[in-house]
Amino acid sequence: MTTSTRPPSDTDPVAAFDHPVLFYATEEEYLSGVGGAVRAAAAQGRPVLAAVPGERLRLLRDGLGTDHPDVVWTDMRQAGRNPGRILSMLQDFAARNAAGRPFIVGETIWVGRTSAEAREATRHEALMNIAFARSDATVLCPYETALPERVLAQAHRTHPVLAGSDDYRPSPAHTDPHEVCRDCDTPLPEPEDAVVLHFGEQDLADARNVAGRWAEAANMSPLRRTDWLLAVSEAVTNSVRHGGGKGTLRLWRTADTLIAETRDSGRMPDPLIGRRRPDPYSAAGGRGVWMMHQLCDLVEMRASASGLVVRLHMEVA
Repeated sequence: MTTSTRPPSDTDPVAAFDHPVLFYATEEEYLSGVGGAVRAAAAQGRPVLAAVPGERLRLLRDGLGTDHPDVVWTDMRQAGRNPGRILSMLQDFAARNAAGRPFIVGETIWVGRTSAEAREATRHEALMNIAFARSDATVLCPYETALPERVLAQAHRTHPVLAGSDDYRPSPAHTDPHEVCRDCDTPLPEPEDAVVLHFGEQDLADARNVAGRWAEAANMSPLRRTDWLLAVSEAVTNSVRHGGGKGTLRLWRTADTLIAETRDSGRMPDPLIGRRRPDPYSAAGGRGVWMMHQLCDLVEMRASASGLVVRLHMEVA
């Protein structure tokens, strides 16, 4: 099957956010579909961002040559390691280029993503439909057909449009973003062993000290340790400020990752909290969660009737 698509032409009505998914099996299909769409958008003078995994980035750049010097290239393996920070990156590009109908390629899930990362990337894809609802941007999302079936099925649910060989087709499986997010709220696995600390406002310094000693004992690099302490500090402070004045901190590690989890009685009324860049002049908050996403390799959040769980993952090295 030939998988190629096109960005809307200059004669198409400018209205809703365009969020197609493109499935590909080979490099040739990738170059035809994604490369053809990038080439067409650039030829129309649209600002183009290609945020895809490094090996696909090189493939696209080699395929397009030097004819499109204004295309912005971003390695999604680095910029989107934590799926929770992808949205603000794409929105920043769209905001800087709002007058030009920005065209973005965003490949958020690749072979090798963990199931937890893929789940949070699926949540990101669903939330894109809310965050960009009033934008005239296009975000084309390639998915390799070698991905697990459950990931491909979710791609049908999170994208309103399927990119075919010659046109766009409505996705019959497209699902309300809030429902997709609820489905992503699967129970988090319990650790085998964890350090547990119950804290209130007067215990914030103790919580930070415990997290610092834990990172030092794990031989976390000094640079990463600074990020770790900032992220944990934001998490416990958020529990005190927004989670009923107290919470529980749990710390444990896997082979190469430190994990910190806070539990409190807080709520998360807006699923976009922490994923959009916060307004520095707004009193609505969200800056702490946004900072956690920027610092950590993965952030998992679960809201329920009993409260809020925030789980931070950071590699030791």
